[in-house]
Order: sequence, then C-alpha cells, then structure tokens
Amino acid sequence: MKQAVVLSSGGLDSTTVLAWAVKQCGKDNVVALTLYYGQRHDKELECARSVSAYYGVRHIEEDISNVMKYAGDVCSLIKDSNIEIENSSYETQVNKSETGRVNSYVPFRNGLLLSIAAAYAECLFPEGDVAICYGAHADDAAGNAYADCSPRFIGAMNEAIKIGTYGRIEITAPFAAATKANIVSTGLRLEVPYELTWSCYHGGEKACGVCGTCIDRLRAFEANGVEDPIMYEDNNE
Repeated sequence: MKQAVVLSSGGLDSTTVLAWAVKQCGKDNVVALTLYYGQRHDKELECARSVSAYYGVRHIEEDISNVMKYAGDVCSLIKDSNIEIENSSYETQVNKSETGRVNSYVPFRNGLLLSIAAAYAECLFPEGDVAICYGAHADDAAGNAYADCSPRFIGAMNEAIKIGTYGRIEITAPFAAATKANIVSTGLRLEVPYELTWSCYHGGEKACGVCGTCIDRLRAFEANGVEDPIMYEDNNE
C-alpha cells in the first residue's frame, strides 16, 4: 500500500486507521476524507479537522446530507430524528432486535462512503494503486449490529470497487477482525492522539459515557489498562 484515502470521522477507530495509513504510506500519500451525512452534531467533524492537522495530511470535507434526508425516519443518529438514541450496550440492543440491527445503523452508510471514496481516490491519485481505508471492526459487526462492517460486506464492496476501477482501487479494513480493545492497543503503540477524538452519539461538552459507542470505548481503554483521555459526564471531573 503506497497511497491511501482514509474515511475519517474524527472517531477513535478511523483516527487509528489514519495513523496506521500515515505510517504505511507517509503523510504526503494519504488523504483524509470526511463526509457529513446529516448526523446530530458536528463534534466528530471538528475532531476530524484536528486529527488531520495533527498528522499533516490533506483533508477533504463534503456535505452529502441530502442523500440521507429521509434517514431520520429509521436512524437515531440523524439530525432532527424522532428516534431516541439508546443508552445501553450494543449487546443489549442486538438482543432486542430481530435482525441484530441497532437503531444507530445509518442506512447503507459505509456502502455510500466507500463508493464516494473510490471516486475521489481515482481522481486524487491518478497513477498507481490506492487503498480506501476505513475503521470497520469485529465488535461493530458482532450480532449483525452494523451489517456494513461485516467481512462479507467488505469483501463484496471490495470486489465491486476493484471491478469498477479497473483493479486499481481496493478497500483496506485493517481492523476488520479486531476488537475495539485491539484497536486501542495498536493506537497506543502508534501514539494516536485520542484526546483529539470523539465517539459519543450525543454532542455535549463531555461524552455521555452511557450510549453504546461510549460504553465500547470505555471498555476498550479499560482492557488496555489505561484511562481514556477525553472527559465523560459520569466518571471524570
């Protein structure tokens, strides 16, 4: 892998992927792509800017929220959605769902983002092979909570993108088989600035500590025997 477009949300997973890609390719061969799809708050977008500046990579932002203008009817993460964010672990949410799908699943989000990234990759790096990197991991795929993080999905999208780009662009999901604890472990070795990241589904001054992604994040740091450097409503002063 010599060139990469990284889907960068400003969260823990994508920031670790960005750090990994910079180490693999060098910052001049990496572009961070942040796509606003209409989420409830812009905290992650602000973090994506900070993280890109930290690593010195080119950062591109695009607003694709119009594509998701009806998603608030089925997804809790969309701005103005009437669906409440569930403040419980993903395991609890999956067990209540007939399909495993949690209400924070954004309709075909990763399929859309990966497709857009493929188009950007062809234009930004007109020569040589390019990897589209994103932070799918095993915890998100578990129980079919997020179907667009599963190995089956990644494989199918990768095949489609390779066909559509004459074999030049492919998906790289370096943590697809890893847990979030594994990701944090890797990130700590790479000295990822986790204090610049945001994961919480709520957009407060501090992370809530009780939504599904906060619970996963806290557990991941705890499993590595270190304290999460961001502030939480419930357990930090």
